[in-house]
Amino acid sequence: MPIFLLGVVQILSWGGSFYLLAVMARPIIAETHWSQQWVYGALSISILISGLLAPLTGRLIAAGHGRRLLAGSGIVMAAGLVMMGFAHHYALFFLAWCVIGIGMAMGLYDALFSVLGTLYGGQARSMITGITLISGFCTSLVWPGTAGLIHLFGWRDACYLCALLLLISVIPIYLYALPATSAAERAARPATITRSSSLAPQLFWLLCAIFTLASVIMTAMSLQLITLLQASGYSLAAALGISAILGPCQVGSRLVDIAFRRGHPIWTAFFSVALVAIGIIVLAIWPGMALLSMLLYGAGNGLRAIVRGTLPLAMVPPEEYALVVGRMARPALIGQALTPVIGGYVFDRAGASTTLWLLCLLALINVLLVLGLRYVLVTRRSPQ
Repeated sequence: MPIFLLGVVQILSWGGSFYLLAVMARPIIAETHWSQQWVYGALSISILISGLLAPLTGRLIAAGHGRRLLAGSGIVMAAGLVMMGFAHHYALFFLAWCVIGIGMAMGLYDALFSVLGTLYGGQARSMITGITLISGFCTSLVWPGTAGLIHLFGWRDACYLCALLLLISVIPIYLYALPATSAAERAARPATITRSSSLAPQLFWLLCAIFTLASVIMTAMSLQLITLLQASGYSLAAALGISAILGPCQVGSRLVDIAFRRGHPIWTAFFSVALVAIGIIVLAIWPGMALLSMLLYGAGNGLRAIVRGTLPLAMVPPEEYALVVGRMARPALIGQALTPVIGGYVFDRAGASTTLWLLCLLALINVLLVLGLRYVLVTRRSPQ
């Protein structure tokens, strides 16, 4: 039951932050006449703020404040949504997304996985997989639900209703599902905060590069997939139909990972980046096989969230896990925040084909990085 509830609260948290503008941007633009660039730019800023705050979040979790931090994320996100509903000037809309960005740093995957890794060590792997399995239905549930609220009440009241849903669910679920940390346990932890991580710099930067590239590719594909498919000759209806397969594929790949959870997560990482690369390459070379392309890409992207939590867990002790994850989250989230701007520029200047081949190149580089990481791990384990 706790894993199911944690998965549900992640659906609500992602739906009330990262995925919100996918449905809400159009009615906002229609009413306010703000440019699309500025509306989506607010989301980029919120992701950037989340990345900048990630190391601080990791330190707070390592000090034993993770449960309260996660519970508080619902209050912060709700406050941002209420501000957004009241925003008749862009300055308040922008500020609202800055607040939501703080809530994202407090309550999305990186923070939750850090808390679980700190509390349960290696046993957290199955919990992380289970949570990502449930939250894999996020867009399938959140986008139609948000669209329904907007249709019935308008986008401003939809913001208030989403805020209310976060307030009545996030706090009680986290307080129920996660054990409290005693004052004595918190007092014993600050010594670990100032200690350097035992993870070798070479391994740390390899992980940072892998996670950053994976986040950039995912963000670019999420933003431009429909346009890329249309540029490949598909109608809008066909492109939407093909892209709809991503959610079930992500969930399916996570089910498969449960069956093979005893293996080292480096293999999950390899299958993730390899499937993503093959899927994008298939789309670039054989546009008519877009359905197969999305099956492969969706499966690889589904494993990405698991790898993000489990690979560092296999490489550092539990007391260092939150610190390492927090430090690694910063470059990945900064890259994610810059992707809409850079990706949009490349698409406008060079076109869909060049954009797709650039994504192929990044995906292949990530495959090489994962192979390099495995080589380093094997070398370090080998007797000298």
